[in-house]
Parts: sequence; structure tokens; C-alpha cells
Amino acid sequence: MHVRVVNAHTLEPSSGVRQQNAWIDIVDRMIVDSGIGEPPTPHGGDFRIIDAGGGTVMPGLVDAHVHILVTSTNAAERAQWTPGYATVRALRSAGDMLRRGFTTVRDVGGADHGMARALREGLAPGPRLIFGGKALSQTGGHGDFRSLNDDSQPCCQLKPDFGRIADGVDAVRHAARDEFRKGAHHLKLVVSGGVASPTDEISAVQYTSDEIRAAVVEAENHNRYVTVHAYHPRAVNQALKAGVRCVEHGNLIDEESIRLLVENDAFLVPTIITYEAMYEAGTASGLSAGSLKKLDEVRIAAVDALEQAHRAGVNLVYGSDLLGDLQARQLDEFTIRGRVQPNIDVIRSATSTAARLLGMEGEIGTLVPGSHADLLVLEGDPEQDLAVLTAPEKYLRHVLHGGVVTDIAAAR
Repeated sequence: MHVRVVNAHTLEPSSGVRQQNAWIDIVDRMIVDSGIGEPPTPHGGDFRIIDAGGGTVMPGLVDAHVHILVTSTNAAERAQWTPGYATVRALRSAGDMLRRGFTTVRDVGGADHGMARALREGLAPGPRLIFGGKALSQTGGHGDFRSLNDDSQPCCQLKPDFGRIADGVDAVRHAARDEFRKGAHHLKLVVSGGVASPTDEISAVQYTSDEIRAAVVEAENHNRYVTVHAYHPRAVNQALKAGVRCVEHGNLIDEESIRLLVENDAFLVPTIITYEAMYEAGTASGLSAGSLKKLDEVRIAAVDALEQAHRAGVNLVYGSDLLGDLQARQLDEFTIRGRVQPNIDVIRSATSTAARLLGMEGEIGTLVPGSHADLLVLEGDPEQDLAVLTAPEKYLRHVLHGGVVTDIAAAR
């Protein structure tokens, strides 16, 4: 099926260029041509015509921090799931993300090559899945969810899960090589305490610089990169000095963190909506009393950190990090960021800047010929009002992912 989009008001996020009365031709899942005014007569194949009606046509969205496997916040319940059941739930969650306008997502803990293949082959509707396999954690780190009275030793770690334990330079090197062997697009290390993990503090620094550097070297050797879960500046700064490309969260970053992010042309993926959503849900979020206390520690500082990073020119990328039923709030991060950033910069964080982080510049997050045909057809202008993106039930008419059309408006 070939597709032609006509009567479009296009938005190219990287440049901010707008074009009225534009058309876009899609063949074999790629954008092959575009222009303004009356389009030429199609050559070869039957074109499906989509009339944008003067609405905005822009690239599909990228969420660079998801965990599609974590479709429940009840850890005890998740522990009883078989791999097959967990995967089916994950693929259903992926379909929901596509219907919100996300045509690419980056999973930073849990998803594997089988899930990515199923989505790529169209076995289930969903966005392009850029996966990093299992996150690496030290014993007692953010990826170690054993309770204080659990003396069992992690063995094999073959079951689908968020992370795997690796201690010491050699173990980190082996784990990194193993995740890349299994097709990981990136490698995630958890290098500071976390909200959900039961036995660490937010300010805890996890992994040594030598361990982090071992992961970075392996990533560079595989033409990949390392991203890190980190809140506290001691952890953030150590990781950036070791050569990591990206920092997830970064709620407590300081001036040195920002300087290192800018000097290294590194990326920051704030995930502010997850703290707001968990805070509002309270105990219904599945967090313990201890985790809710840690949540307050990072939630309050999040917006200020975002504003400082924006003012300094840090590469900011869109991420949500929502788990379970809270994933329904995936688009609300736009609203939060719009309080401190111009709308076009927020849009770039979920399109062109995200594409640079993923190493897919010119492939996604753009409308240029030769890119993947990932498009949104909207009633309204998100550059003027971000609600056009955050209320898909009202404004989103079509999602095109690889040229395959999902008629959102028709389903309403």
C-alpha cells in the first residue's frame, strides 16, 4: 500500500520550518517525496489518500524511557507471571503507546529481541522498539530487589526481568558483552540509588568508575553507548567522566553535572511525570512507605533540574518511565516540560533530539525523504498548544508507523 498525505500543515521539529498546503508520498514504509501545492500524478501502485484537512502533520513521537514489561506495579504478582504472559501484556501496552502517537520507544530495562521482532514484523500493533536488554546493577543496587532477609543468590537470570546483577570489572564486561550478543541497542547501568529498590538510598553511589568504564569500552567496541540511571550528582558526575552518553532522571544534578553534560555533548532524559503520577497515586502506586519517602526526595527537585539543564543548552530527551496502569499518563510529561521550555523545544525532545540520542538522525523524528514514514496527523497546532499532543482522543486523527495507518479518529 502506498500512501499520500495531502492538505497538510507540516512541522519539521529540528528546524522549526512550517509548510502549508503540503503533501507527502510514502512508498514501502518510507517517505519518498514531498512538496507544496498540487502533488504530481502518482506513478505506480495504488495510493491511499489521507486528507489532513489543513491540520498539522509532524513526525511520530519518541519516548526514550519506557519499561514495557512492567505492566503492573504489584511486584509479587509480576513474580508469578510466565515469560509468555508477561510478553503478551507488554505487547498490548506497546499498542496503547502507538495509539498515543509514539512510533518509537526506547526500553531501558527488560525488553528483548523477541519483543522487538514481534513489533517489527507486525505480529502486534506497536511502536518501533529500541531495546537495551537487562540493566546492569551491583549487588544491593537499584536493580537488586531482594528483601533484607533474602539470602538467595541470583542464578542464570534468564527470565524476562528489569535487570541483572554484575559485580566487578570482569563481571560487568561479561554482562555487557552478553547483552550486546543478544542484540541490545544500548546498555544501561544503574549507578545510584532508586525510588523503587528496597535497600538503597537515593544518594548512594553504585558502581566504581572502573566498572562503568569497562561497560563504556565494551559499548564503544560494539558501536553502542551506555546510559545510566542516576539521581545524585556524585553518581552522575562519575558516570559522565567515565564516558557514558546519557543520563536517565538526573533530578539532583548540580552545576558540575550540567557542565559535564554540555562539554561531553551527552544527553539527559528527565522522567518527571513518573514522580508526579506515583506521588498522586500514593500507596496505590505499589510503592512501600520507604519508597514513597524517597520519591519525595527526588520529586521536588525535578522541575528545577530540568529548567537549569534547558537554560544551559543540555541535550534533553523525552522520557516517561511510567509503570503499570500509570502508563496511561505517558503524554503528561509534555505538560510538565511546557512550564519551563518553549513548546518547540519540548517537541524536539520527543522527535529530532531523541533521534540523535538513538543514533537514528535522519531516520526518525523528521519528515525528510528517506526517513521512516512515522507521522502524526493532528487537528490543531502543538507548537502553539501542547494539549494537541496530550489529548489524542480529541486531536489525533491518524498515526502512521512505517506507512501503516492507524485511524485514531475513526475509533473514537
